[in-house]
Formats: sequence, structure tokens, C-alpha cells
Amino acid sequence: MLELEGVSAAYGAVRALDRVDLKVEAGEIVTLVGANGAGKTTLLMTICGRPRAISGSVRLRGQDITRLPTHRIAALGVAHAPEGRRIFARMSVRENLQLGARLAPAANLKTNLDSVLALFPRLGERIDQRGGTLSGGEQQMLAIGRALMAEPELLLLDEPSLGLAPLIVRQIFAAIARINRERGTAILLVEQNAHHALRLAHRGYVLATGRVVMEGPAAELAANADIQTAYLGKLSA
Repeated sequence: MLELEGVSAAYGAVRALDRVDLKVEAGEIVTLVGANGAGKTTLLMTICGRPRAISGSVRLRGQDITRLPTHRIAALGVAHAPEGRRIFARMSVRENLQLGARLAPAANLKTNLDSVLALFPRLGERIDQRGGTLSGGEQQMLAIGRALMAEPELLLLDEPSLGLAPLIVRQIFAAIARINRERGTAILLVEQNAHHALRLAHRGYVLATGRVVMEGPAAELAANADIQTAYLGKLSA
């Protein structure tokens, strides 16, 4: 589904990613864990074309998308629920979801809306409420739901548990598992909560200072004594 080979990215003179190799197979959940500043968010943004990789290649289903503009990458079936949710606060829940549906066939709007509301019933209860009035957990549900409205084959999730209460975190992770199981959507999950992420994922990568320093089946990574150190940002790159 997705393959990064030797991908580097930078902000001016600062290199944020350094020769990253990563794969996501069809129907797979892959998690990327690491400390703040490790380059996790930059990696997702580079997949989406901003910032653009300065070297290496990004391929989607074998097609090189490294130099494509973001809107064309999205049209190929990639949806991104960004860190911080970034919903449209003055728009209603319904309007946020409708906006996410612009890349899907118009005839599928009602079916996709019903599917998202079945996944997140709380959004149905607040369908005409402004997004900015929702709780943090509800806004995260809306951000994920908005991404799903585009019918993506690959879903990029950036820190979906950030700032949420433990009960809501469990609900969000249960929904992610359901998306993968019922829709077959491939998911690349960036998450600091290594415990939850590795329990959910099939495989994982550990990123430190822009480099992949560990990878493997999620269960093996979860059992590795160095994972806690890597999560705290003390693993040598």
C-alpha cells in the first residue's frame, strides 16, 4: 500500500527525517512511536507532500507520489487526521463531515455519513452543533470521521489520544481497530502512547531524531526492554 525508501525531509537547514524506510501493507495497522521531536508528524506530512522529501521516494500502491501536490495525493486515497484535530470550529459537525466527503462520489454521501455516525454515535447526537463547542474527545472523533468521509484506502492518524481522558482513549482506539477490521482500511498511526499503539498494531517502527532505530512485529516491540527507553527519547540513534 505505502512504501517509503530512503526518505529525508528538512525545514531549512534542520533535517527532520534521515533516510527513513517504512512500509504499510494493505489492510495493516502500522504504528510509529517515539518522543516529541522525533520526526513522527513530519513523516506523515511528508507522505502528504508538505514538506516535500528532499531525497528518497514515497510510493502508494507502487506509484511514485513523492513530487505530487497534496490534493492529488488525497485524491489517490490518502486521508490525514492531523495532530490537534484541526476541525473547523465555526462549522457544524455535519458541515465538517460533508467537507471531508468532497473527494468521494456524491452518491455515497448519505451512506458514508451513516457509517461515520454508527462508528461515533456521539457525533450523531451533536450533528448540528458547532465543532468548536465539542469536547476534546468528540473533536477527535470528528477529525477521524471527517477523514473517513473521503473513503480512504490509507488513513494517517497523528496522536489521536493526545490530551484525552483514559476512558475516551480506549473508545478512540476501539474505533480505530473497528475501522481496520470492518473497512479493511490500512492505517499508519503516530502515537506517543506506546502501550496502546503496540497492542493495536500489527507492526511498529520506533523513530528517534528522524531515524528508524527499531522495527518489527508489534508484539515483539512491546516485549522489548528498550521500548520504554525509546518512548522517553533516550534510545541512541
